[in-house]
Amino acid sequence: MNHTEALVNLTWMGRNADLAQPVFYLATDAEIRAWVTEAVRFGGVSGLPADGPVDLRDFVVDRFPASETIPYNRIFVRPKTPFGAA
Repeated sequence: MNHTEALVNLTWMGRNADLAQPVFYLATDAEIRAWVTEAVRFGGVSGLPADGPVDLRDFVVDRFPASETIPYNRIFVRPKTPFGAA
């Protein structure tokens, strides 16, 4: 993974999982939500079953740049509500 990519972590229906492939770190929130939506719909998120009716429009997209302790960019997609309730 290079400095323009990021790992994506999703909280969905009280569960937490990572996308298999990194994404472009500077993509828009809408692009990231679209990619994650497609991944969830078709079972592309390790640890989450495929789930057709996915709507991430109101989800928050948090970005965290690489640091000394974590040497890669991270993006978290999560509901606005606490504890991952959709």
